Amino acid sequence: MTHPFWFPSLQVERGCGREKIKTHPFGSPLYKNREGIGESQLFIMNKSKIILLARELRKKQTPEEKLLWEELRNRRLNGLKFLRQHPIIYENDPNKGLLFFIADFYCAEKRLVIELDGKIHDFQKEYDANRDFILKQLNLRVLRIKNEELKDMKEVKRKILNC
Repeated sequence: MTHPFWFPSLQVERGCGREKIKTHPFGSPLYKNREGIGESQLFIMNKSKIILLARELRKKQTPEEKLLWEELRNRRLNGLKFLRQHPIIYENDPNKGLLFFIADFYCAEKRLVIELDGKIHDFQKEYDANRDFILKQLNLRVLRIKNEELKDMKEVKRKILNC
């Protein structure tokens, strides 16, 4: 499961016709007016905040991510080095800051992003397709594995090696 722009524990302060939304520990303050958040008003993330976010996601793996990680960690799959919850920065926009995705698993040697797709991905197909397009523009291959496929780990490992 990809974790784009996830921010825990939002707190809101009110006053002067605007609401200041504070995020902890990763986001910068975001202001919104009573009409809502405009497109240019996004959370600005720098590299150190993105790394903190990835570390936090590593601590909160899904059971499926844990299962696959046991098969990939420490070069267990054909000596390939995999990283988990790996940030991939795809643009540095002066107005929006760093634009990024956090891949469930990444292998630099194969230029491969592995995404585990749970039920939520049934409802975000357009987002996933756009994300995959951007990753392919970076010359990365994307392998999507449905959580149910992990029941046949031998087949999953075969798919990964054939990418």
